[in-house]
Amino acid sequence: MDILYSNLLAFTWQDLLMIGIGCLLIYLAVKKEMEPSLLLPMGLGTILVNIPGSTALVGPINELYHAGIANELFPLLLFIGIGAMIDFGPLLSNPKLMLFGAAAQFGIFFTLCMASVFFPEIKDSASIAIIGAADGPTSIAVANTLGSNYVGAITVAAYSYMALVPVIQPPVIKLLTTKKERMIRMPYEQKSVSKTTRILFPIIITIVASAIVPDATALIGFLMFGNLIRECGVLNSLSDTAQNVLANLITIFLGISVAFNMTADKFLQLSTLLIMGLGLIAFIVDTAGGVLFAKLLNLLSKKKINPMIGAAGISAFPMSGRIVHKMALQEDPQNFLLMHSIGVNVSGQIASVIAGGIILNLFG
Repeated sequence: MDILYSNLLAFTWQDLLMIGIGCLLIYLAVKKEMEPSLLLPMGLGTILVNIPGSTALVGPINELYHAGIANELFPLLLFIGIGAMIDFGPLLSNPKLMLFGAAAQFGIFFTLCMASVFFPEIKDSASIAIIGAADGPTSIAVANTLGSNYVGAITVAAYSYMALVPVIQPPVIKLLTTKKERMIRMPYEQKSVSKTTRILFPIIITIVASAIVPDATALIGFLMFGNLIRECGVLNSLSDTAQNVLANLITIFLGISVAFNMTADKFLQLSTLLIMGLGLIAFIVDTAGGVLFAKLLNLLSKKKINPMIGAAGISAFPMSGRIVHKMALQEDPQNFLLMHSIGVNVSGQIASVIAGGIILNLFG
């Protein structure tokens, strides 16, 4: 009884707060179904590493972190799975959707200016800004390559906000659009995309993007390798493995290993709170940038665009595309924007990787 009492006294309020955060992440994963494959292991991992005397548990998580995140292995492997999941058909049918993916990266460079006020070292402010890519693997890769002092906090912020996209984006979209704009219909004209085009696309993108932004070669290369596995037609079993087994396994490992940085002594710091705040600003500005760019095009074009699809230009694939589609259906049950929003969403995936490469090229 005395041992139990002494163990309970070992808990500090900081430990209990972090355990509460872990429970909140599990709640969001199970009850709200927000990225459960990521938030649930992250939440449980947070609980485990904040139990006093849990050295036996922290050790393996530490090893997992250094084996997969510190050397960027997990992010790159996850890109293979993401690439295998992506169908670039909607984008290839309507290439101008790529513009929205580029516009939605504005938050990265806006946040870079803000972050530099609080974090004078460019390696830190640039790494924090890339949270706006809405792409966890890219955030990890950039922060590690630049040697940021806040890799852990950046990783946690990037993945937390990716999971919270369904909470963050809708209010921003509604604030910047009218009901009439949200009801704009965009009939989807299915255009045939040849198999040759689908195979050449990832190859050409890899060559062109790597030539323009050499520092993006690994990121874009692994992403497009996954897509090439999908589209080549002769590696169906590998494609299925990459989309399901590989992606799910790496996601679990990422969730648990990210928790290594969610101990009270590392997480409950002013710098971490600032990074979380700047990351939120980056996501909001990304969303706003895509929506406002679509509204600008509507001023210059007779054929109107539903400005909500601009918000899908962030890299949170396929969550953001689905959110836009769902919001359109809420306004008009006959308004199907899924193919348009997904086309913008996959363009955002490419644009975010290129943006990460640009950051590395400028400040690496």
